[in-house]
Amino acid sequence: MDTLAAPRSEIRARIDALRAAMQAESITAWMVPSADPHLSEYLPARWQGRVWLSGFTGSVGTVIVTADFAGLWVDSRYWVQAETQTPGTGIEVMRIGAAASNSHIDWMATHLPSGATVGVDGAVLSLAQARALDEKLTPHGVRLRTDMDLLDRIWRDRPALPAAAIREHAREYAPVVRQDKLTTVRAEMKAAGADWHLVSTLDDIAWMFNLRGADVSYNPVFIAHALIGLQRTTLFVGEGKVPPELADRLESEGIDVRPYEWTASALANLPRTAALLIDPKRITFGLREKVPAHVRIVEQINPSTLAKSRKTAEEVAHVRRAMEQDGAALAEFFAWLEPALARGERITELTIDNRITAARAVRSGFVSPSFSTIAGFNANGALPHYRATEESHAVISDAGATGHGLLLIDSGAQYHYGTTDITRVVPIGTTTAEQQRDYTLVLKGMIQLSMAVFPRGTRSPLLDTLARAPIWAAGVDYGHGTGHGVGYALNVHEGPHGITPHLPPEPQTAMEPGMITSNEPGIYRPGRWGVRIENLVLNVPAQSGEFGEFLKFETLTLCPIDTRCIERTLLRDDEIAWLNAYHAEVRRRLAPLVAGDALAWLETRTLPI
Repeated sequence: MDTLAAPRSEIRARIDALRAAMQAESITAWMVPSADPHLSEYLPARWQGRVWLSGFTGSVGTVIVTADFAGLWVDSRYWVQAETQTPGTGIEVMRIGAAASNSHIDWMATHLPSGATVGVDGAVLSLAQARALDEKLTPHGVRLRTDMDLLDRIWRDRPALPAAAIREHAREYAPVVRQDKLTTVRAEMKAAGADWHLVSTLDDIAWMFNLRGADVSYNPVFIAHALIGLQRTTLFVGEGKVPPELADRLESEGIDVRPYEWTASALANLPRTAALLIDPKRITFGLREKVPAHVRIVEQINPSTLAKSRKTAEEVAHVRRAMEQDGAALAEFFAWLEPALARGERITELTIDNRITAARAVRSGFVSPSFSTIAGFNANGALPHYRATEESHAVISDAGATGHGLLLIDSGAQYHYGTTDITRVVPIGTTTAEQQRDYTLVLKGMIQLSMAVFPRGTRSPLLDTLARAPIWAAGVDYGHGTGHGVGYALNVHEGPHGITPHLPPEPQTAMEPGMITSNEPGIYRPGRWGVRIENLVLNVPAQSGEFGEFLKFETLTLCPIDTRCIERTLLRDDEIAWLNAYHAEVRRRLAPLVAGDALAWLETRTLPI
């Protein structure tokens, strides 16, 4: 029996309904991006339109529907997942090289006839993407229409806006008060010649106002827009979300709380002399269209995006504490896992998720996971963004029998005082020489980047090759970036910097002290296994002299890297020295926080090699 037959039939019916709505509006092609009015990575249920229409549950992808074609554009992280979830739906998977690719736009420019109309909801279309569409489509005689949301017409049970209450980030964990943050932003506005600034990105808003919410899974943010003036600021949020006493406190500080749906009218009523600062990569086309023609537009990156990427010394101290709590939780988890495997207990990928979350939940300051745990055994580990489900997951051990191979575990947590993200690979049963070689090559890449020293201001994408070099030397590569920025008790993925070839080396990607980045090279053998080893690292001063200031990385993550899979002959002496020093630091920092089996496990797994 095909248990997916009904869902696939439902997907086909939704696409048919969309085509009927398109025909009624004379739309040739309808585009559904993975986006909301805030251009978030993780979307509230109301804006999960691409998932609802296609059945593909990956976090990134674009659907395009015409009268006789439906395509889903995904990058290499999701090729296998998309091809698993879409058969029988009438959707063709279109493989692209990177998440930032505009190949779906190129496809429309090539395949749509002159006079065609492409429709997309302008409320969820970034201004930068709208410009890319116009640049590519207009020369081919294709018109762009953004004034409607066709999904809203056919999505009968579409979820409402999230209604979770907004809370204040406790003063002890927010060392910079919001008045000072707004002063910093206003100084940048003045320097740019702007007296107003629109902010729509949720992590920027949460950071600026020292507020947190629960509107988006895994990210402690809330749905809002902010319009910052030189004297007062307006925060547009759903009515009832801000408790009265907090609203009063905000108002006394020059921050007016107004209904979320008033954002567009506030823009439309800006003074005739206004100069509005916007970030074209972080604002939707729909909101940009609400700004009157008489308003002078200043385009540059949100000042808050740069400011929040540079953690203060106090914030870094809190993050180090979060890493200690997280490492202690992981020691407890692994101290359970290894004996349980040896006993042949029933353990599935779902068990891993449940147990690792439970271990973190008892640690001080825990809020939630920072993303959906990836626990992939063997072939599932080769899917970089794999997620086990009740319907589809692997059994690692059962009834006294344990499998053989590699278990990849990528997980993280939100604490009131920091955000964590870590990947470790565990050998299960017997591992092969090829698996050990892949593991060691990835470890070499991670260590090479960890040991880097580089000039302050180096464009972060340029560091990517340091991690890839040992892997490239073996004739292997991986499709994702090596590292992403990480927020402070905020989004686990944060810009503007990133160690990835998929990010242009623009000025705002310059590496500065206080930035936190992941370091996570990998090797993936489709259908066989995957290896990824990940730590979070902090930019700290290294040295300075006649050639300027140099930075290096402080490794923040505290958890042993399993040495049982290492092919020692592939490691250089300096790489072995780095690993032994790292393990000594992990043991020093975590030993006071664990006892019994967890302490014994920690001492064993941090022995020098």
